[in-house]
Amino acid sequence: MKPNYDAIIIGAGIIGCCIAYELTKRGRRTLNIDFQPNAGAGSTCNSCGNVRFHYSTFDGVAIAYEGAWYWHHWRQYIGDEDPRGLAKFHDTGSIFIMSELVDWPKIMANYDKVGVKYEQWDLPTLEKRIPNCDYHSFYPPKRPEDPQFDAKSDMAVNGAIYTPESGYISDPMLAAQNVEHAARAGGAAFRYNARVTGIRRDEQRVCGVTLSNGDRIDAPVVVNVGGPHSFQLTEMAGQTTANRITTRALRHEVHVVPHPQSTTPQEPCYLTNDTDIGAYYRPEVGGKLLIGSVDPECDPKQWVDPDNFDRRVTANQWKAQVYRVALRIPNLPIPLRPAGVVDLYDVSDDWIPVYDKSDLNGYYQAIGTSGNQFKTAPVAGAMMAELIERVEAGYDHDAAPLQYKLSHTGNMVDTGIFHRRRQVNPNSTFSVLG
Repeated sequence: MKPNYDAIIIGAGIIGCCIAYELTKRGRRTLNIDFQPNAGAGSTCNSCGNVRFHYSTFDGVAIAYEGAWYWHHWRQYIGDEDPRGLAKFHDTGSIFIMSELVDWPKIMANYDKVGVKYEQWDLPTLEKRIPNCDYHSFYPPKRPEDPQFDAKSDMAVNGAIYTPESGYISDPMLAAQNVEHAARAGGAAFRYNARVTGIRRDEQRVCGVTLSNGDRIDAPVVVNVGGPHSFQLTEMAGQTTANRITTRALRHEVHVVPHPQSTTPQEPCYLTNDTDIGAYYRPEVGGKLLIGSVDPECDPKQWVDPDNFDRRVTANQWKAQVYRVALRIPNLPIPLRPAGVVDLYDVSDDWIPVYDKSDLNGYYQAIGTSGNQFKTAPVAGAMMAELIERVEAGYDHDAAPLQYKLSHTGNMVDTGIFHRRRQVNPNSTFSVLG
């Protein structure tokens, strides 16, 4: 019998939807399956939607910068107006505070090689562009209970790197739904409120999935884009030991506070990454400031069961993240009641994703995307579609990892850096920065 679909994609977050969209452009009949009620309703909906280009590898920088083209030309990428409206890209630009944690000559060398537009601001320029901040160094980041928490170094930070093409997406779930709409227009199908409980195979390859209600759906290609549940799907496919790089679910909090009262509409509000204090922050709708963590060593990591974790904001982590930003922005309003969101990252051993095939023919993986791949989703979708097409046509990706040419910048990406059997990358930041 003819399979029901050419490809089953497990997951309908932003990356799963982009893979479906790109495969439908190639004439594939696809089905996305997700236990959530709609596209982007999982960890995607609580993404900060940041679009920035700082990554620890050339290939990471290259796909992030390529991704910016899609966000700047979102309507062109989607190809049709979504009745729900289109996700908005806030073209704020971003700054990255230069701290001793980051190898800036290497970062700027990658920027130059990729073609990223950037400006290097010395400290006086930073102080002029973004006043009302304390630019003493507080490195290394500490927790508020540390007696040295607010101890200032005699040294100041070294300035900042400004990238004008950066920004953020204010509604990540709508972005995923926009891509779902475009994929449906190309013939893609989506099934929600359905959980995959088995990945079926014969002696040679994958042959479909089984759902919790007993339904069996056939396809010669299955793609794991399960986000924080990716490791469970890896186990179902029998690929845990075949993958040298593993993934697991990490609980993360993002907090929201009012903007400093001194900020006026005339003052620029940048997406800011500040490893000196272990935080990132950006403007949020409604006159708010969104605050996240870059996982400093002093903060304990909470590896959790993705189906059973605490979604409440905790007072201790709220204080740690918000108070660190208050060191940099002394007039930051600090509410009496914590507010924010809690969700999961899908984290690989080195915080660099796996975009790859597997040892099981027909089974593919777009996993370990942590909290830093939202911005690259359209690129990841196109790259995975190309990989699937090439491997299904007989290409030996393990012998010679695919060299993928980015369509807008022209940069060439060695997908071997995202291979399941790679060694842990020692050049990674081992954090959400990638």
